[in-house]
Amino acid sequence: MNKLHFDVRPLTLVLLLSSLLLGCALPSKVESTPLSPQSDAAPTELPTLMPSNLQLSTSNPQPTIDWWHPTVGLTWQWQIGNVDIDTSIGADVYDIDLYVDQAVIDELHAKGKKVICYISVGSWEDWRPDKDQFPAEVLGKDYDGWPGEKWLDIRRIDLLAPIMLARLDLCKSKGFDAVEPDNMEIYTNDTGFPLTFDDQLKYVLWLADEAHKRGLAIGQKNASDQVLKLVEVYDFAVTEDYFFYEEAESMLPYIEAGKPVFAAEYTDLPGDFSAFCKQSKQLNFSTILKNRELDAWVKYCP
Repeated sequence: MNKLHFDVRPLTLVLLLSSLLLGCALPSKVESTPLSPQSDAAPTELPTLMPSNLQLSTSNPQPTIDWWHPTVGLTWQWQIGNVDIDTSIGADVYDIDLYVDQAVIDELHAKGKKVICYISVGSWEDWRPDKDQFPAEVLGKDYDGWPGEKWLDIRRIDLLAPIMLARLDLCKSKGFDAVEPDNMEIYTNDTGFPLTFDDQLKYVLWLADEAHKRGLAIGQKNASDQVLKLVEVYDFAVTEDYFFYEEAESMLPYIEAGKPVFAAEYTDLPGDFSAFCKQSKQLNFSTILKNRELDAWVKYCP
């Protein structure tokens, strides 16, 4: 191609446009650009050739996703052992299984309750409707004491993601306000996999991000050694027997951050619940006594 060859057609078009613009009356008011507080430069004055009624098109911003932010002092009820939920308990928050009937969730909301969606994120359960979706390579050793349950290889987020995200989607579509990710404390157990602190942290941070993307709050379940890593990300905590095992104070960063600690002690351990309640009041935890089966029975601190 001869690089010195010029096409006169663009020049003709420019001259034509210029003549048209010169034929238009310039606006009587000259707009000036105001100085920003940080700028020392003089304002630049330019004529406004754009009609005042012409709107510039802008891309629609993505809506800000928000979720429930529970506060310290809320009362709670925890019933996972069956799906026949007793909705008569006068608690502010219900923590119930993902697969309860939709009418239960709707009834609780109609009563002004917040509802937490219980799912297991660290174990496979042979009674779940999605049990056949778990690849064999992510199934580890049996979960001691819980027949029909096996530990999961949480390093394989690539394989677990479709299952866990579908569960979160179902939590959202059924109208739950939050998620309880059970068995997130996993690397210290005999799972059959060489899991580490960092493996667990990566997995649970991923879960928190995915829950929040769906407008769901999410609670840290036990895992006291990761509190300082998670308290700024997670919205509340759920603990089991932390008073009995003298670990309750490890969850204080949640209270200090204005986030509740929903604490449960179990009847099959010989702890003094009244003494636990005194300590709970000092720490400002929301503490209940439950049967290990997590049926409807509950006892509250006086």
